[in-house]
Amino acid sequence: MKWFSKYFINGLIIIVPIAITVFAVVNTFSFTEWLLGRYLPIHFPGLALVVVLALIFLIGWLSSHWLLKGIFDYTERLLGSIPIVKFIYNSVKQLSTTVFESQKLLENAVLVPYPHPGVRSLGFVMPDLSEPLSKQFDEEHVCVFVPMSLNLTAGFNIILPRRDIIPLDVTSESALQYVITAGAVMPRSNSNC
Repeated sequence: MKWFSKYFINGLIIIVPIAITVFAVVNTFSFTEWLLGRYLPIHFPGLALVVVLALIFLIGWLSSHWLLKGIFDYTERLLGSIPIVKFIYNSVKQLSTTVFESQKLLENAVLVPYPHPGVRSLGFVMPDLSEPLSKQFDEEHVCVFVPMSLNLTAGFNIILPRRDIIPLDVTSESALQYVITAGAVMPRSNSNC
């Protein structure tokens, strides 16, 4: 029976992320198809895909114009004033900004002594400290983001001497997988890619 549970868990590890992704994509397109079917007299296969891609592009284009940028900023402030919506919106926005805009932000994986000396946690080196922070230290310090397991939108920014950091030769993708899976998937070396 041990072999059965091993293969069953391996199957779940493969199927669950695929199923969640497919579920999200299919439901997005199904909702778009349903919405278009109610209000448009024409319909053809793939219409939802075209509309979703065009909408994403249009919103991106509109957000770069000063008048509409003001409207988007106002909407964002409005969402930020509703207690539960604020938490969800800010978390999703920070994560999507990190993933889509700052490709190198979570690239430099390191080990740091956190939460206390003698223990090591995986973290990511952040951009250089600003002058008001860096001038508070006699030696070079760096900011490291130590994410919480299962949730990349939460964690701790710690500032520590560069000498206390242990650089890791791992892929950023596998370091992120290590955090997201709470250590179930161990980081892979850059040389194994």
